[in-house]
Amino acid sequence: MTAIRPRKRHRDDGAVVLDDDATLHAMGYPRKLTRRFRTFDNFAISFTIINVISGIFSAFGFGMVSGGPLILVFGWIGVSIMVLFVGAAMGEIASAYPTSGALYFSAGKLAKRHRGAWSWYTGWLNFVGQIGGTAATGYAAATFIQAFIVMQWPGYQVTGHRTVVITTAILLVQALANTYTVHLVAALNRISVWWLTIGVTVIVLSLVLIPSHHQSPGFTTHFVNTTGFSNAVYAAMLGLLVTSWTFTGFDGSFHMSEETVKSTMSTPRGIMWAIGCSAVAGLILMIALVFAIRDYPTTASSSAPPVRILIDALGTGTARLLLLVVIGSMLFCGLANMTSNTRQIFAFARDGAMPGSRLWHSVSPRTRTPVKAVWLAAGCSFLLITPAWWSHTVFAAIVSVNVVGLYLAYGVPIYLRLRLGTEFEPGPWHLGRWGRPVARTAVAWIVFSSVLFMLPHVSPITPTTFNYAPIALGVVLLVATAWWFAAARRRFQGPVSYGSPDEVAAMDLV
Repeated sequence: MTAIRPRKRHRDDGAVVLDDDATLHAMGYPRKLTRRFRTFDNFAISFTIINVISGIFSAFGFGMVSGGPLILVFGWIGVSIMVLFVGAAMGEIASAYPTSGALYFSAGKLAKRHRGAWSWYTGWLNFVGQIGGTAATGYAAATFIQAFIVMQWPGYQVTGHRTVVITTAILLVQALANTYTVHLVAALNRISVWWLTIGVTVIVLSLVLIPSHHQSPGFTTHFVNTTGFSNAVYAAMLGLLVTSWTFTGFDGSFHMSEETVKSTMSTPRGIMWAIGCSAVAGLILMIALVFAIRDYPTTASSSAPPVRILIDALGTGTARLLLLVVIGSMLFCGLANMTSNTRQIFAFARDGAMPGSRLWHSVSPRTRTPVKAVWLAAGCSFLLITPAWWSHTVFAAIVSVNVVGLYLAYGVPIYLRLRLGTEFEPGPWHLGRWGRPVARTAVAWIVFSSVLFMLPHVSPITPTTFNYAPIALGVVLLVATAWWFAAARRRFQGPVSYGSPDEVAAMDLV
């Protein structure tokens, strides 16, 4: 099995450049989407979706009870390194197959046998993971919006019903933005990079310079286990969910390949820069929050522990202003998440792998974007957050759906690339002789983390504390399996080729 070789063309000055459209044509697809993203824009998508402010603030409280400062700080370092392995392995594949189909397309191309089945399940795992990310980010934003409201109007009562309603409103606004203001969405993704960079800087400097008291360096080795499980190692492993949840969605750069200039190089660079910058910025932010903790038990038991840290360390006024930075980051994150989500739906439907495929891969003639896929992403995300109407542990479950679904989807093409061995022909961006060791490490981490996050998070296990992530993931896989054996296996053979390069070139939208 060989990679799709990117075609080249010569400029008038004699320089050789990669021809993005010719590369897409070689994979059997006409150009339907406009290439409006450059390397920075591609990086911005994944950097915004990873979003260290959103990830750390939304899951920090979970880490406080599952390992405490020891896991929050050193777990961040360890998981960040593992994620870099995953990103590098994905980058090699993205350089070889720069298409919106991303993971499911490359799985179909890398498989020696049963390429349709490999592609099918990868696509559905990616779909449910992306939906989980969009839903979880919207839910987190709704939670912190209510924390801000409580600071303004202490009489306000936070309920699961109100959280669902606010999350629904957020999803609606993000869907409308992706429908009617596509150019604004692209601009917001660029702005979000600076919002995150400046936001992290302001929050960290505030926590370092303003408080008169900080924890000692030795506090970073403090271990806490109030999960209800007696096994400390198990609790510590659960704490890794904080970092793993943050480092999801960097496949967004891969999904935006068909809208990225010089995608065979820009896409893998976007993935690696997004992970690397997020790892450094996130570690600094994590340490600043940990050192600013005053009363650990009181903070850990509060409804929004990071907000409690800001109030105790900085006062209500400053905390309120910084909370607006956090909420803005979460909204940016959700918007980018939905944009990436819709590109995966568009590509999967383009190859006939979803119910109503013709509908979901249609492109708006006005915006040149898959508008109907936007509303499918919003609708499915809404369904995923509805259990929050009665369950107070729904956020951890949605996060698990997001982490497990995405990382399994990341792992399949990396595993298939390993099976090919020396038969794999990389694109212009590659790891050379380190490619296979890096891929092995990535697969090992993905298997470990996926098993871990399907397990119970809190003890005792009751209907309200039950981790329903295995059920949500299982239902999707059950439906995908039933549909596969009932009909899809006879007509879906993996990524579809619409013809020879010259034939599909004639189908390009101009």
